[in-house]
Amino acid sequence: MRTLGLYIQVPFCQARCTYCNFHTGVVSSSRFAPYVEAVCREVRGHRTLYRAAGVTLETDDELLVDTVYIGGGTPSLVDAPLLSGLLDAVRATFPSRLSEVTLEADPETVTAKKAATWAAAGINRISLGVQSFLDAELAAAGRQHRRDDVYRAVAAVREGGIRNISFDLIAGLPQQSRESWAESLDRLVALGPEHVSIYLLEIDEGSRLGREVLSNGKRYGAGRLPSEDEMAEFYDAAGAVLAGAGYHHYEISNWAKPGFRSAHNQKYWRRQPYLGFGAGAHSFSGQQRWANAHDAAAYVQSVSGGNRLPIEQLESVTPAQALDEELFLGLRQLDGIDLRRIERAYGVELGGKIVPLEAAGLIERHGDWIRLAPGKLSVSNEAFVQLLS
Repeated sequence: MRTLGLYIQVPFCQARCTYCNFHTGVVSSSRFAPYVEAVCREVRGHRTLYRAAGVTLETDDELLVDTVYIGGGTPSLVDAPLLSGLLDAVRATFPSRLSEVTLEADPETVTAKKAATWAAAGINRISLGVQSFLDAELAAAGRQHRRDDVYRAVAAVREGGIRNISFDLIAGLPQQSRESWAESLDRLVALGPEHVSIYLLEIDEGSRLGREVLSNGKRYGAGRLPSEDEMAEFYDAAGAVLAGAGYHHYEISNWAKPGFRSAHNQKYWRRQPYLGFGAGAHSFSGQQRWANAHDAAAYVQSVSGGNRLPIEQLESVTPAQALDEELFLGLRQLDGIDLRRIERAYGVELGGKIVPLEAAGLIERHGDWIRLAPGKLSVSNEAFVQLLS
């Protein structure tokens, strides 16, 4: 039986990080329960809601849900019984065998009691937004936790019975240096999470930090950002440190110990179907992509009051778009892509695009398989731009 992944969006935070451009909000906790109930209503009535919104969903009753990812925002702020109710709605609605259920959490929100309740609800993987182990960097980025909170959170999650922990780190934060980045990597390895995601800081006009940088301001540490070359150096250093600690680099931004790759995220990179629930959540059926409107209050009112799903960005995926996604998402995976399979599936010949990239040293070819050259991962966008042009 083919499988289906579910993503559940919880767009609430304690505070907005300076670099954040996500559609999240700082709201009263009194809004959590009505929001979760609206998401449960969407889960239970998704077929009717999709039909009314023009979404074609033909085969979800033939798919087995095996992964759920509860992201945000900071879903660890939500009371554990509400999170349990979300998973109960999933199990009551879909054929399921939940092998991986991930909850995103900020370190300062984690307690052993919470973790035990999460585990009892079926959550078996925690993704911790660590970002840095340097308090000065965390403060400059507007994070609410400090280094000691990370240590307490890991101990609490382990004590609560959850054995699969992922850490996020960001390369390029204000005030970050070679020395501080090395310290963050060393502390990460010492704690030994099962999975690691390394992201390069993105400067976006939708964030406070981005607007400050683009206006040549100094607030939020905008005048103390590492250069692009330094960020690439940090990324390469992370790869070396993590490889030495036994982590396998399997996607541009992701490393895992054996047996701990993110099963849910691999669905995205392999273009497998997934459904997103909640304000701002995205979905992919194989033929269509769509997203729910981002405003959480409007989402709750629409789903709960009018029994209507506020969908935006609904589009059918053309063969040309699907081919671009195969190439872009496939090459993000370090194993690479089967070029001949793609050429047969889409009736195209890609040698004209591949040969120049191979000659430039951006990709490697091994028989029918191509992949990004290991030394070019930090400049992968150069290969993607040429490949998709």
